[in-house]
Amino acid sequence: MRPLELYIHIPFCVRKCQYCDFLSAPSTKEERQEYVEGLCRQIRSYGETAKAYRVVSIFVGGGTPSILEAGQILDIFAAVYDTFAVEAEAEITIEMNPGTVTEEKLAAYKRAGINRLSIGLQSAENDELKILGRIHTYEEFLRTYELARGAGYRNINIDLMSAIPGQTVEGWEETLRKTAELRPEHISAYSLIIEEGTPFYERYGERCADEGNVTERSIGEAGRVTAEAGNIDEARRGSTRELPGEEEERQMYRRTKSILEEYGYHRYEISNYALPGYECRHNLGYWDRTEYLGIGAGAASLMDNRRWNDGGEPAALSRTEQMEECMFLGLRKTEGVSKARFEAEFGCSMESVYGGVLERMYGLGMMEEAGEYVRLTERGIDVSNGVMCEFLFAASYL
Repeated sequence: MRPLELYIHIPFCVRKCQYCDFLSAPSTKEERQEYVEGLCRQIRSYGETAKAYRVVSIFVGGGTPSILEAGQILDIFAAVYDTFAVEAEAEITIEMNPGTVTEEKLAAYKRAGINRLSIGLQSAENDELKILGRIHTYEEFLRTYELARGAGYRNINIDLMSAIPGQTVEGWEETLRKTAELRPEHISAYSLIIEEGTPFYERYGERCADEGNVTERSIGEAGRVTAEAGNIDEARRGSTRELPGEEEERQMYRRTKSILEEYGYHRYEISNYALPGYECRHNLGYWDRTEYLGIGAGAASLMDNRRWNDGGEPAALSRTEQMEECMFLGLRKTEGVSKARFEAEFGCSMESVYGGVLERMYGLGMMEEAGEYVRLTERGIDVSNGVMCEFLFAASYL
């Protein structure tokens, strides 16, 4: 049986954050129940497909999955276990936001087999949380974290966000230290991205279009919260702060690594840090192109070298596209991309396909060889999106 990752999407939140462009929205209890029932039917529809796979990881994301009732989560996982062969040691994660978690829900997660929590904090400063449009305070986050530890969870991720309007390098450092002192097993530290269609874009979009993004501006594991129109206007009026400048953002990114290393965390992916042995296996599967099945509204899938979104038609990836993905996804990992694995998968050496771009990146100090791996240097990580795009352009000449 082949390894498979499952991603289950819950598109509901309390209200939408100022920066959020993900598929999420407020909902009624009736809407959530109807969605869960449909989701369970969709999971069970994969009965024949499931026979060829063993599930190695599950990630319940959103939205805010913890907005669901305990019984609804149990129903979803009953459908999963009825349909798929889930490994006994599978990593099973659920995203949650402070203010939506109870002891009852945490106990239900345990019964469902969930063994990893991802808590959306973003900032330890309440003023910054308010500007982002978050539904919680730092003190509420601490109560949620203590509840999770009290319930016996020993694999917890905390999401953080830098380059928030008005944030200083010193303020970011304080958030990092407060978080690291709690000793979560994993920390995701992302830089704010200003996306079209969000309240933040209305305020900052023109500036971002002029300046471009400085570092890896993406939101990966981060928990998402959704928004009420009245709160959007209130936050917009109160958000008179400006975005940090390019140099400040670079300093924040570099200080993240140095501060978290002080506390024993190592960077294993561009924006993710873990204590030894607690790297997110599900996310690593994405970067290694492990097959995954997305279930729920808007979820994406990769199986048999075909990609599709929920409700869409699968599109077969060409050999060139598979090579591109191998490079630009694999380079997110600090260990880089294995030359031996590339050759085993594609039947040719990495140099025969990308020799020119590799030599150019080595010469510019953006990449380096480390044993059988090629990887980004610290300088390359600063402009990672640009380096990765080099491999897309190079592959077009194959």
